[in-house]
Amino acid sequence: MAGRLLLVCRLMVRDLRRRRTETVLLLLAISAATATLTLGLALNNALAQPYERTRAATAGPDVVAMPGATGPEALAALAPLATAPGVTAHSGPYPIAYLMLTARGKTVPAVVQGRDNSPAGLDRPAVTAGTWVRPGGVVIEPTFANALGVHIGDTVDINGHPLRVVGTAVTAARAVYPRADWRADAGSPLTEFAGLVWVDRSQIGALAGARPLSYTLNLRYADPRASTSFTHKGIGGIEYTSWIEIADADGKLVKQAHLALLVGSWLLTALAVVSVANIVAGRVVDQRRRVGLLKAVGAGPAMIAAVHLAEYLVIGLAAAGTGLTAGWLAAPALTNPGAGLLGSTGTHPPALRAVVAGTVLALAIAAAATLAPVLRAATTDTIHALADAAMPPRRRGWRVWLSRRMPTALLIGVRINARRPRRARLVMVNTLITATAVAALLMGLAQDRQVKLGESELANPQSTRTLQAMLLVIVVLCVLALINAIVSTWTAVLDARHPLAVARTLGATPAQVTVGMAVAQLLPAIPGVALGVPAGIGLYLVASPGDQQYAPASWMLALALTVLLTVAALTAIPALAATRRPVAGALQSTPT
Repeated sequence: MAGRLLLVCRLMVRDLRRRRTETVLLLLAISAATATLTLGLALNNALAQPYERTRAATAGPDVVAMPGATGPEALAALAPLATAPGVTAHSGPYPIAYLMLTARGKTVPAVVQGRDNSPAGLDRPAVTAGTWVRPGGVVIEPTFANALGVHIGDTVDINGHPLRVVGTAVTAARAVYPRADWRADAGSPLTEFAGLVWVDRSQIGALAGARPLSYTLNLRYADPRASTSFTHKGIGGIEYTSWIEIADADGKLVKQAHLALLVGSWLLTALAVVSVANIVAGRVVDQRRRVGLLKAVGAGPAMIAAVHLAEYLVIGLAAAGTGLTAGWLAAPALTNPGAGLLGSTGTHPPALRAVVAGTVLALAIAAAATLAPVLRAATTDTIHALADAAMPPRRRGWRVWLSRRMPTALLIGVRINARRPRRARLVMVNTLITATAVAALLMGLAQDRQVKLGESELANPQSTRTLQAMLLVIVVLCVLALINAIVSTWTAVLDARHPLAVARTLGATPAQVTVGMAVAQLLPAIPGVALGVPAGIGLYLVASPGDQQYAPASWMLALALTVLLTVAALTAIPALAATRRPVAGALQSTPT
């Protein structure tokens, strides 16, 4: 038993040392798969209602009441609510003015709320940067500040009064920009969108000038279900807004971004699986003769299984650790709900679930990679395994007739794909997923990412956040797709070195052989791109319902040409290098 274990370890170390590049690529592919799985778990954890976390951190109210009247009449209307049956806590009333804010040359509507410097029992906005309100200063909701492009220390103008930005803060009592619930009155513009700012309560009267002040009152109820009975409409001259409505408005800020990350994680998982299958397929092809040699010296299916399982198990477990670490470190950046929410920033995946899922995935990949050699050892004759014969193309009369009329390069490409049809299908899937993801990104880039506030336009945080999430996914996906393409072309050239040497012996030129290898990769890549572009457009339209702008056809055409030219270039480089090798040496070489 000890001798067999020692033999398995020696064979494993020898094979890993001989195939260092393949080992590194396989390590990267499985690491990408486990990292993607880890990010998916982190995303599910972050999707547990970030507004509720913000509400808990800031003592958010159950209901916000705003009378339709202004001034003393508004205060009189709100007075009975603080002692109404079922109300257990309240804060306010706080004065509110609907004024115009000017920053960096843009004038936009702003909901200005007067607050005290001392913390309130209900609705305590959490300062995310700088300090809380003080005379001469203004605190801006972070999403609104980002859209304006202002930072702490900058000066903004509110209704003709310059104020210094002293901080940013988040709240659960009012929706974030651009849905801060603007109210139009005499002399103010009609607009659907606005941002929220806070000033010292003693200054809001001077800022409002001749405009009457509105007021808002925050309420908490003993029965949590009581708040759900309120709707965003006036009752007895008072407008009630429940926390559920505010949560829904805030959720729109991150809903599309989270959906983009979810869809992207599925695409990354599929591409990682394709990458692993691609590399394993290349290793299995290279190990066919090795299976024959092991059988020839007396090894049975169990011994062959142990040799292969040990190799993939070591790679899989190492990749699982790498992928889990990478996913754990990247999770906080990917699951950030946005500047206007708290609580889920820096969310990590559940540790136990991530470790178990990543380990199971690595073991499943190792078992799947071992299955093919074991089945081959049990079903393949030793002589055939030593011969390492590829799948012979099926000869048909029409195929022979057609092949006689094909150009040499095209004939070489078709025959290579006929020998290894599974590899060709993996190339198609790789280009299909890549083209789908990039086409969806181009659709996102074609959309209008501006919000109209009065006469000015600011960035739409929902669109910006979604585009950032898509870009993040696309960068990782393109890197993985590039690795797939490199592995696919490299293994294809190595596997076809003998047929290519025979073709050169029969008169094919190095240029024809190089073009033939490029054709072999382009033939499955073309349908992958042709299906991926409309699939990406459809995926974006399904994930983003409503009126959407289509990306220009020139963008999609450039995408298709870029993918195909990249595949051709990646194939031509190793193929051209292979043609420089003497034909006699290629014919005499045998895999070991």
